[in-house]
Amino acid sequence: MAFFDEMSQKALNLANVATEKAKEAADSAKLTASIISEQRELDKNCRAIGQWFVSEYEGEIPEAVADLVERAKQSQEKIAQLRQARQKEEGDAASEEKTCPLCGTVSDGKFCPQCGAPLGE
Repeated sequence: MAFFDEMSQKALNLANVATEKAKEAADSAKLTASIISEQRELDKNCRAIGQWFVSEYEGEIPEAVADLVERAKQSQEKIAQLRQARQKEEGDAASEEKTCPLCGTVSDGKFCPQCGAPLGE
């Protein structure tokens, strides 16, 4: 009988250790998910700051970031060209898409889905 009691106690100890390890893994996963969420929020905010900066200081861009601003503008132009090509392929000539004056995002809504700026009429 003592043998079975000892085996039961060992099994119980192993189960407790496994439960504790599972809890630690879940806590670690929650922390990782929180870090990823905050990183996405940081990236979104940094992007919005950069878009605001470029639109606000269009003619006064500091030399240190002039190349980056130029590459961003080239990317926006390329995206616009690609979207136009896609529209031509789809034959969607009736689309009422507008380009955001702040970030260059193209949308057919009243507000920019990227930065929230009004798109005018």
